[in-house]
Amino acid sequence: MIKRTILLFTGLALVSQLRAQVLPLDPAVRTGKLPNGFTYYIRHNEEPKNRVIFYLANKVGSILENDDQRGLAHFMEHMSFNGTKHFPKNELVNYLQRSGVRFGADLNAYTSFDETVYQLPIPSDKPELVQGGLQIMRDWAQDATLDPTEIDKERGVVLEEKRLGKGASDRMRQVYFPVLLNHARYADRLPIGVDTVLNNFKPETITRFYKDWYRPDLQALIVVGDINVDEMEKDIKAKFGDLKNPAKEKPRTVYNVPLTGKNQFITVTDKENRATSAEILIKHAEQETKTAADYRKLIIRSLFDDMINDRYGELTRQADPPFVSGGAGISNFLHSLDVFSARVQAKPGELEKGLKAVWREVVRVNKFGFTEPELERAKKNYLNLLEFSFKEKDKTQSNRYVNEYLQYFLKGTTAPGITEEYRIAQTYMPAIGLKDLETLCKEYIKSVDRDILISAPESEKANLPNQHTVEGWLAQVEAEPLQPYKDEMSKLPLLKQQSIAGKIVKQETDDVINTTTVTLSNGVKVLLKPTDFQANQVLLNGFATGGTSLYSDADLQSAKYATSIVSISGVGNYNATELRKFLTDKQVGVGTSISENYQSVSGGCATKDLETMLQLVYAQFTEPRIDKAAFDGFISRNKANLANRANDPNVVFADTANSVLNQGSVRRASLSVASLGQIDPDRAFEIYKERFADASNFNFVVLGNFKIDEIQPSLSNFPELLYLGRCQSCSLHAGHHALVSR
Repeated sequence: MIKRTILLFTGLALVSQLRAQVLPLDPAVRTGKLPNGFTYYIRHNEEPKNRVIFYLANKVGSILENDDQRGLAHFMEHMSFNGTKHFPKNELVNYLQRSGVRFGADLNAYTSFDETVYQLPIPSDKPELVQGGLQIMRDWAQDATLDPTEIDKERGVVLEEKRLGKGASDRMRQVYFPVLLNHARYADRLPIGVDTVLNNFKPETITRFYKDWYRPDLQALIVVGDINVDEMEKDIKAKFGDLKNPAKEKPRTVYNVPLTGKNQFITVTDKENRATSAEILIKHAEQETKTAADYRKLIIRSLFDDMINDRYGELTRQADPPFVSGGAGISNFLHSLDVFSARVQAKPGELEKGLKAVWREVVRVNKFGFTEPELERAKKNYLNLLEFSFKEKDKTQSNRYVNEYLQYFLKGTTAPGITEEYRIAQTYMPAIGLKDLETLCKEYIKSVDRDILISAPESEKANLPNQHTVEGWLAQVEAEPLQPYKDEMSKLPLLKQQSIAGKIVKQETDDVINTTTVTLSNGVKVLLKPTDFQANQVLLNGFATGGTSLYSDADLQSAKYATSIVSISGVGNYNATELRKFLTDKQVGVGTSISENYQSVSGGCATKDLETMLQLVYAQFTEPRIDKAAFDGFISRNKANLANRANDPNVVFADTANSVLNQGSVRRASLSVASLGQIDPDRAFEIYKERFADASNFNFVVLGNFKIDEIQPSLSNFPELLYLGRCQSCSLHAGHHALVSR
């Protein structure tokens, strides 16, 4: 008892210490604030080389609009491209396009409830372009011209964008959003705005919005790329130091979504909606992420999401899965609001069954928690992903850094850098236990502030349940005599049989493109290409001619879905569920595909998992599986998903266009309930084995951060690589054994 008390006290002291430790900003970024309140973040990064990304972030969004300005935050974003002090009218776009910057693909912006962000990636090896980019950012910050003629021209553009966004999702959101947001201000401030304002606002109205809110104390410039940080800082101070705040500043109110403690229920239907879905949302105040303790809690949330969704994944692989898709997790919903949500897309006519199945796993977790093996797998997976990012830190793309600093400025979200994140995770992960997950469940899965949202096709409106009925379903599940989750995991090796080694019969080098091609004794060629694009990655691709073109129309669907059937079935000693668990502590993936004229295998891994990748390649060739229950579930879910496909005009248009373009060809027809019915799993499995039984006509390419003399032993000593050929002593395909170089 004394020892337990000491451990408890130590744990509490550790948590207290964590809460007090505010995480600093990544030390690799230069940051500062000018006297006028303008903030900047600058980082040197050479991925990609000779490029720099500028982001101008404004804590200005649709939430700040007056009633006569609804939609003008977004409209203002458009007007920033239609004339500024140094780039009048369309000269801005013309200037950038002449500089090799593509409008939309490179040059872009977005407006949300709480922010407007402009982005500009440009070449950094031409000083005049870098200076031009800075001038554009300065103009966007406070020197848009807002010419009345240009405003009138842009009305039609914005209204057309609004029209294109209209559809089933938008119409239903207009109904349920105010309910989910407890009728907060956010519900009346969708960024796209309202037609009455967009059609009729006066130029002075948008000018007032611009002058009120585009001001330096609400702005930041983020610059990441292949630049000199000291010089960039001097340029920013010189160019942005004269920005002015209004003489009479309007307070920048922070709006929240109130938690009322009430439970709500809403159903929405639309004639173009394709599926019947239900979501249970339990609202919480937003979790801040500023300290190490906050980060620790985020880790626990991530572990929770990973583990519970693994359980839903297992349900989908049943012969008769209870839903088309289902899941649960904890996430940020909107500014100031986090939610625990459990969601289901039901099969037609099976909403009760699907919703109960999803809620049952929530209740099971809340009642019994998770198992030690589940937690250990989730922890290993989390650390592996973080380790991969840590090892690749010198190859990180600039846009990833930009997004981290953007959230740091806009929301105060911690951005300590991958080195510190990895250290924190390594330090605190061992102490995270089942009790932490239990505490999280009790906190987030509660019976108040709970909304139930059901959406369905219009044709299902009369059949939808009311609030009393749905709450009765949930109560029935909660009263069931549930059993704890059983974590079934095979302890067998991945492969049933090891292959027989062969030898390298030929080796050729190409010094121009730095490749080495080895020919194995079974005739397979492997091209090796060392690269330094990533620090901790090896990629593999193998392909051969053949494909679905070799099969009759009667076998076409079976051929098309042959690799899908193997993918959902597993390989070697492991079904798909067991295989996912087996690979938890590894960064590796391998898959196969059959196109019209080719069959191929592709894979990728962290350097340390090269052997596992080669084993998986071997297994895909020699030890594929067919799981009839998984196949039945695959067909069941896809048929249900296609049932109301024709409700969506976009789908109908695409199908019609596809039919016209291909003149009704059955070989290129879209997936349909009828085509699913043509899949014969046994024939599909036969076709798979035919296409991957003989690898002698395959060409393989392996590239990544390796050295030729280091990877060659893998080709020689790991028979799992399997480059099959025909057996030298018999006429059978070499699917029964393999030759690999020694």
